[in-house]
Amino acid sequence: MLPLTLLRTSQNHPMLVELKNGETFNGLLVNCDNYMNINLREVICTSRDGDKFWKINECYIRGSTIKYLRIPDEVIDQVKEEATKMKRDAKRGPPSGRGGKFPFHSGGDRSNYGGKQNANKFPKRN
Repeated sequence: MLPLTLLRTSQNHPMLVELKNGETFNGLLVNCDNYMNINLREVICTSRDGDKFWKINECYIRGSTIKYLRIPDEVIDQVKEEATKMKRDAKRGPPSGRGGKFPFHSGGDRSNYGGKQNANKFPKRN
């Protein structure tokens, strides 16, 4: 499971973020980007020694300052279920229907497929 997939699935869920300097932020994840920069709302910030608390409506945390994230177990379970579903679907192969083994073929006689006889059927592109 990829960290960004897990983080994107965690949107609108509560999480705890600890920074490298020791401060912690508890809040709801609003948004994240590819650099793990995150926006939290309804945040409670705790100082590194744990004796001071602040309530913040919304905050932005740069991804490079994050030490770790604590995400609810329900989100982790949801990502695991999606991953197993994708693996199961990949094992089944592509959906049946149009296409299949012979791309660009409209059906009918396949005896001339791929040979020199078909060279003029597909004009060269510049």
